[in-house]
Amino acid sequence: MTELQTLIKQTENAFEWTNKLIVSVPMDKWDIMADGIESNVSWQVGHQIISIYYHTIMTTVGHISELIENLDLRLYTEICNYNTFASDMVGKTDSNQLLEHLKLMQEKSLAVISSLSENDLQNAVEPTKVPHPVAKTKFDAIDWNIKHTMWHCGQIATIKRIVDNSFDYGIKRPKKEENK
Repeated sequence: MTELQTLIKQTENAFEWTNKLIVSVPMDKWDIMADGIESNVSWQVGHQIISIYYHTIMTTVGHISELIENLDLRLYTEICNYNTFASDMVGKTDSNQLLEHLKLMQEKSLAVISSLSENDLQNAVEPTKVPHPVAKTKFDAIDWNIKHTMWHCGQIATIKRIVDNSFDYGIKRPKKEENK
């Protein structure tokens, strides 16, 4: 398997896990602030929208006008960046639209990654107003996006456990032995 194929597969897996967790939280609970983590599903989804755009689109091929025209990326950037508070976002978004926008961003991200060649992966990231915090190459940026997505996937799992219930990963738990 080539590096590019591996990045595509890992990105698909990260998006699949994130989506499984997100849709398992009832939408009427997306704005509930999870005690101890000070976040909510709405903020996590909005943050993923802008993060995926930054890490796998802007830094690899530059802006895509279709996404800028169809999504309010400025609003998401204002309310879902790492300097914002999830509590400030409560009531400002529609859960169905957030999910639709996330899926569109994931689809475009995978299309961009798939359009790259193996050689492209070693090229420097595209210049952006805010330099990428860890990536020097396009490979680095895409690889970081996978890690970042899974980091937030874990946060979403924690939020789900607090505001709803634990996610059923299909893992069989051993039965507790009776005290003798």
